[in-house]
Amino acid sequence: MSRIVHVNGSFVPEEEARVSPFDRGYLFADGVYEVTAVIDGKLVDYAPHMERLDRSLGELQMDWPCTKDELREVHEELVRQNGIEEGVVYMQVTRGVAEREFSFPENTPTTLFAFTQEKALIDNPKAETGVEIVSVPEIRWQRRDIKSIALLAQCLGKQQAKEAGAYEAWMVEDGMVTEGTSSSAYIVKDGVVITRPLSNSILPGVTRRTLLALAAERQIRIEERLFSIDEAYKADEAFMTSASSFVLPIVEIDGRKVGAGAPGEITTALRRLYLESARSAG
Repeated sequence: MSRIVHVNGSFVPEEEARVSPFDRGYLFADGVYEVTAVIDGKLVDYAPHMERLDRSLGELQMDWPCTKDELREVHEELVRQNGIEEGVVYMQVTRGVAEREFSFPENTPTTLFAFTQEKALIDNPKAETGVEIVSVPEIRWQRRDIKSIALLAQCLGKQQAKEAGAYEAWMVEDGMVTEGTSSSAYIVKDGVVITRPLSNSILPGVTRRTLLALAAERQIRIEERLFSIDEAYKADEAFMTSASSFVLPIVEIDGRKVGAGAPGEITTALRRLYLESARSAG
């Protein structure tokens, strides 16, 4: 059975989906996106994802493609029609179709496209073993707080990780870790969870937001500050978060073992807390 996708108000089989080659998302990467996890057929952290979407659209002077209630219905209907119990909904909004000109067109409707992907989020074997990562230079633009569809720098970093036999790449600027190509970055030292504070330098991760709140409720100590790649090499634990991996342990950075080289106690506890929260909220 063909996957059903959503394009500008219509649910269609993926092979029938059509977007104009003159869409500014195609010509300029002029758009934003969100990825929302699905557990037990329910959307996870949907409200904060839409808050971030609203901010991204506002920063780029773009209109919502439909009402907020209609957009939630799009997500829920895609999950229902595709029978997704566990996976993600990817949704992107672009500035729409117009003659190629760098400045923004006037009175141009935005383009909405959304689809689902089945993924093993809960019983992810990498959560049991942990993953290896590499560090790469930070080469992105200065508005990383906007969830832009312009992801070439992240693709280059992810490819470098793949060629090194690693799962993810942490981007490093002036010796300091910013974030992963598709994840937020954390280390643990002496029982303290350390992660970079929010700014234009990193994306305000939704999973990050939820996890830090859960950690604070359990009196797990948190420091939001810059940390260096050298500090990461010497950490007791390291992990990443994202909507598609939740909390994933890191056991090796640039060929150096992190801590004991196995998922750490705090990382494991945080993953359990997040999963419990996500399932109870759904």
